[in-house]
Amino acid sequence: MNDRGQRQQSKRRWKVRYTVLLLLWFCWMFSFLDRMVITVALPFIGKDFNVGATGQGLIISIFFAGYAIFQIPGGMLADKFGFRRVISLALGWWSIFTMLTGVIFSYPLMLISRFLFGLGEAPLPGSSYKGIATYFPSKKRGTAAGIQSTVNTLGPAVATIAAAAIISSFGWRPVFISIGIPGLIVALLIWLKTKDNPADHPNMTKEDLRELEEDEDLSKEEVQTKVGFKEVLKKPILWQATLIWFFFDITFWGFTSWLPSYLINVRGFSLMSTGLFSALPFLIGTVTMILGGYLSDRAQGNRKWIFIPNAIIGAGVLYLMFQASSNTMVITYQCIAVFFMFMAQGSFWGLVVDSLPSKVMATGSSIVNFGGSIAGFISPIVMGALIEASGGSYGSSFIFIAIALVISAIIAMTIHTKSEQENTSEVLKA
Repeated sequence: MNDRGQRQQSKRRWKVRYTVLLLLWFCWMFSFLDRMVITVALPFIGKDFNVGATGQGLIISIFFAGYAIFQIPGGMLADKFGFRRVISLALGWWSIFTMLTGVIFSYPLMLISRFLFGLGEAPLPGSSYKGIATYFPSKKRGTAAGIQSTVNTLGPAVATIAAAAIISSFGWRPVFISIGIPGLIVALLIWLKTKDNPADHPNMTKEDLRELEEDEDLSKEEVQTKVGFKEVLKKPILWQATLIWFFFDITFWGFTSWLPSYLINVRGFSLMSTGLFSALPFLIGTVTMILGGYLSDRAQGNRKWIFIPNAIIGAGVLYLMFQASSNTMVITYQCIAVFFMFMAQGSFWGLVVDSLPSKVMATGSSIVNFGGSIAGFISPIVMGALIEASGGSYGSSFIFIAIALVISAIIAMTIHTKSEQENTSEVLKA
């Protein structure tokens, strides 16, 4: 077989990195299933525990308190001990507390359980981006991150449909028990099917290892210097990305947490209709998430210009959605808003995984995601308080999340991309 035929066969074969990405994708899927079904169950939980909108918002927000507290330590553990070990333990932990959510009959115990659940999920973001940086060369990390991030849209879609179906037939408690068991299985597969060092994986080929080694050779910063936690903290891109993700997640978690309640309480949708129409925009977003990651790789050096216009357009359409007079236009606008929002998100994580050194990818991406965790804590409970203060009106709360999305785009404008730095250098030389 000639060299061209060997290259074509190499491109067609299933690579180890695809298996790693698939397992990471399932980890994220179960993380979103576990945390998103509660948004559909929230009105029923509130009724059973006799708590109002603010108390219901606290059930969601308390998860993010635990999620935020252990976010950075979880990433540091992944950099020290490897993503495989940390993700396996974390997934097993949070799957157990997912099942416990379905058997708790006390509101204080519910809050404790959701807090501990958040602690368990905290190491996942940094560990998973560490896995991508370990197995994928730089030029393909944006697409890989985009594929992984499809769970941010597909997870809520699957969760709302499944939760609505199970709750309408069996009540809200069996939902949490049924989705905890598969998570334990995926945790075992992560342990058995991945390695922290690609060279230790029995199915890695010399060609794939060479590609990773060549990618490392291009990164002089990592080869010639020791990159530690203090060095990462000095990078402006780290803090810019953290602020961007904070404001983006104000929008994301406010939108996903309260959309089902909005459709039921304000728009008069049935439970099953709420499940279907809450899922529809996220199914659309699944496609645009991959597209955003792909375009991010194509615009390497200018990744921010994929994020900025999509975030601004998404914010505008999101505002129109909650001003719509008919239910048909509400559904139409929410689909369009999510299209642009998740195009932006897909490109954003391409920017992050391409900008941070792979040796400290877990720590760095955990710091970025920490911003989102704080937003996840703040947004649901603030929206709940705004809804109660407005006598049940969702208007001010949805203006709040639209503004946050615009702010994320404004901060992204402050990032100096590689191409801009090169142009500035050429001007100075001239």
